[in-house]
Amino acid sequence: MPTIETRGLTKSFGDVDAVLDLDLTIEAGEVFGFLGPNGAGKSTTINLLLDYIRPTSGSVEVFGMDAQRHPAKIRERVGVLPEGYGFDDPLTGREYLDWAIGTKDADDDPAALLDLVSLTDDAGRMAADYSKGMQQRLAFAMALVDDPDLLILDEPSTGLDPNGVRTMRENVADVAADGTTVFFSSHHLAEVEAVCDRVGVMNEGELVAVDSIDGLRDTVGGHAAIELECATPPTELGVEALDGVVDVAVEDHTLTVTCVDPGRKIDVVTHVAERADVVDILSTTVSLETLFNELTEGGREGGGETTAEVAQ
Repeated sequence: MPTIETRGLTKSFGDVDAVLDLDLTIEAGEVFGFLGPNGAGKSTTINLLLDYIRPTSGSVEVFGMDAQRHPAKIRERVGVLPEGYGFDDPLTGREYLDWAIGTKDADDDPAALLDLVSLTDDAGRMAADYSKGMQQRLAFAMALVDDPDLLILDEPSTGLDPNGVRTMRENVADVAADGTTVFFSSHHLAEVEAVCDRVGVMNEGELVAVDSIDGLRDTVGGHAAIELECATPPTELGVEALDGVVDVAVEDHTLTVTCVDPGRKIDVVTHVAERADVVDILSTTVSLETLFNELTEGGREGGGETTAEVAQ
């Protein structure tokens, strides 16, 4: 049974279709990246999944349950890190985490969760006085309470320094390895590429692509390039005759070969190494940023996204 399944999901605000005819299936245990520029419909989709807002038409099922008929049962099994979560109450980090544990009637060890997000030394401080990155880490710990079956992360890297980003990646990988489905909504392309099994790309309320990163590269027709530095000028090696090679260039001791897909690069390396002394290799593929721009035509100009407030 898929963790998330939507069919014809549409949400309109007046004349604006924030989400239009969305068909999406996310399997159990999958880390699914949800990409799109501002105004693409990402946060609106999350609000629909959690029944914070109601669809104009179409259906939403989470864990095989209708999101409108069983929102409480669904939320019991979901951990949410909303974008821009605020800590305005006069509570310490530890007290916020205790509150989250009590709300779910869970038996989590707050000390273990605080340690997981590197907040042990700051647990007694007022959360409102935390830096933005520390607040983000605390909100992530709260989302992990009661070992959720579905973890929804909306722009989880906001405010995090490189160490915090790395820790976030590791934690996402760990919960996914334990069977949790992760819905990772972001416009930070490198983070999505680092942690996600598949990605869906939204643009102007519509899902324009769903695939693995490599699959998207194939769809867009992104070529893969490889540079080989050789001890002597790598001329007349016959590389242009190899299957899948679309361009060959030589500059000084560097041979640059462009292939139709990344899988062809190993053939190039083998062929050249048999005919020349290769001293260095640089392999590149079309960037996720290039794919993103291709699929969204540069993204929607201006304006933010129309959403309901997401509450923990």
